[in-house]
Amino acid sequence: MHRGVQTLRRWFKSTSRRTFVVLPVALIVLEYFLRGGEIRINLWGLPLLVWGYLQYRLAGDYRIRLGGGGPGMANPPERLVSTGIYAATRNPMYLGHLIFISGLAITLRSLTAVALLLVHMAWFHKRVLVDERRLEEAWGPEYIDYTHRVKRWLPGLF
Repeated sequence: MHRGVQTLRRWFKSTSRRTFVVLPVALIVLEYFLRGGEIRINLWGLPLLVWGYLQYRLAGDYRIRLGGGGPGMANPPERLVSTGIYAATRNPMYLGHLIFISGLAITLRSLTAVALLLVHMAWFHKRVLVDERRLEEAWGPEYIDYTHRVKRWLPGLF
């Protein structure tokens, strides 16, 4: 039993599993009960769901292929990746999470999802600040130059 609890904890510790599996299921169930057994789907949000997930997945595969390491900062890249989507935004994987959650809010017409999006925006921003300190320590001037060329979140904006 103890091993099962550890496995479950490890599974839920994954940010991607929480965003792309747990959060949609929990929101669907919550909205179902809040609306008296009715779920209305707004198809306009579906492209954001697909875009967010694919951006997360493809940017992660690209980072691992070019930078080495593994998923997440627990197994950081061995080389700085500053090409491809990483030439447009420094955090395309985290941004993919936020695009996906935006899609959930629109698809489910959910104010709860909007609130969760705001919470996740603050949480990911805080996480990025920690990641950036570690990356600056690892690559020094090369990373600092990269931060001057490429915006943290949205190309050309911020």
